[in-house]
Amino acid sequence: MLELNTVTFAYPAGDEVLSGVSLKVEKGGLLGLAGANGSGKSTLLALMAGLYAPTGGSLEVAGRVSPGHEGDIRLVCRLVMQDADLQILGATVEEDLLLGRGRDEAVTAEARTMAERLNLLKYWDRPVQTLSWGTKRKLCLAAALLDRPRVLLLDEPFSGLDYPGVREMRALIRANREAGLTQVVSSHDLEPYIDLVDALAVLDNGELVLNGPAETVLDRVAEHAVRAPGSWTACRTIQPWDGETGR
Repeated sequence: MLELNTVTFAYPAGDEVLSGVSLKVEKGGLLGLAGANGSGKSTLLALMAGLYAPTGGSLEVAGRVSPGHEGDIRLVCRLVMQDADLQILGATVEEDLLLGRGRDEAVTAEARTMAERLNLLKYWDRPVQTLSWGTKRKLCLAAALLDRPRVLLLDEPFSGLDYPGVREMRALIRANREAGLTQVVSSHDLEPYIDLVDALAVLDNGELVLNGPAETVLDRVAEHAVRAPGSWTACRTIQPWDGETGR
């Protein structure tokens, strides 16, 4: 479903941000992507989403290859960015979810169903600037899911969320997994989601330094400025977050 082959990327007139990254995510899989700030996580997600083309190597998303078919990749892949304010375009929840989709009865009903699923329906007519940080993040996720992507990319989805917000985001990621959606979750903090992933990839200065089942790489993440989850540090096991059900 998602495969990168020695992907390299440099911004115009800049140094390489990513160097020789190769990894694969199977259909319906969930990859965790970790690394310190500036390690290249967000740039890698942007490449996966078809926002940029690799300057070296290639990547394939649901049969669409980049370089060359970034527009086709954008049709099947959705990226939910860390900063919700950069992604919300509508003045209200209703307007944002219906933007570019029309306003006929069927489309509106589908948008309201999605809003209800993400506990956004009570904010339907609310101006987006009055929403909390966590609610804005859910609005971006709802808009992405309405497009029925085959691949969903989440950039720091737990950042800035309170305890109930983390629980809710975990539940949404699990539900997406159960529905067969391929996902990549990028976060510098492994604690909220490590028990959900099939594999963990770690970037360090633009290079993929670790990649595999979490149990095989967690002993080495500290070498690359990533803190291992508390349960792993304490007893070398991955425990479901807060006693919840994991995978």
